[in-house]
Amino acid sequence: MKIIVCTNESLKDELLASSPNPNAEIVFVDTIDDFFTHSDADGYIDLLFDNSEERKIFLKKIEGRPVMINYAGGNFEEFFPLVCINAWPSFLKREIVEAVCSQENLHKISEQIFACFHKKIEWIANEPAFISVKIISAIINEAYFALEENVSTKQEIDTAMKLGTNYPYGPFEWATLIGKKRVAELLNSLAKTNSAFQPAKLLLQEAR
Repeated sequence: MKIIVCTNESLKDELLASSPNPNAEIVFVDTIDDFFTHSDADGYIDLLFDNSEERKIFLKKIEGRPVMINYAGGNFEEFFPLVCINAWPSFLKREIVEAVCSQENLHKISEQIFACFHKKIEWIANEPAFISVKIISAIINEAYFALEENVSTKQEIDTAMKLGTNYPYGPFEWATLIGKKRVAELLNSLAKTNSAFQPAKLLLQEAR
């Protein structure tokens, strides 16, 4: 099986957290332009997906094989037949990869592709965001509200969350790792239908 992956070094390391199947041919590229130079691939993974209209149009030209994009929240329907996966920084280390795709004929081959990295796909219902990123973004948001109210410092809140919940990161560490802009954009999107996700002013300020 031949798999083409557009990525940076940090996401590459997460994807390769477990040694890949030696029988799989995995080619890492810097830009999606290289996808068409590997027209014989069984599948493509765009971990650097930027949600631009130009990029969506480009990737949708690849037909008959799964094209997986790193997109974790928003209106998934506009991306079909692309396969949306949760590859936000820190999430790709896990053995389970959340994914959404309306075309069931692409499910099996997508599962085979991620099996080459010793990961299992969990297909999620077509909802506004993946469950895990929704929860983590809400936790980050609550931490910013607490900071605004001078409950404690960033460092103390991070330490308390890690000790109290055994999370690998505190909420402010996670926000920096994921990207504050990415978290704020997701919360703004979710807040359109649920005011509970209205982002904290301090988070929006730092995201800018």
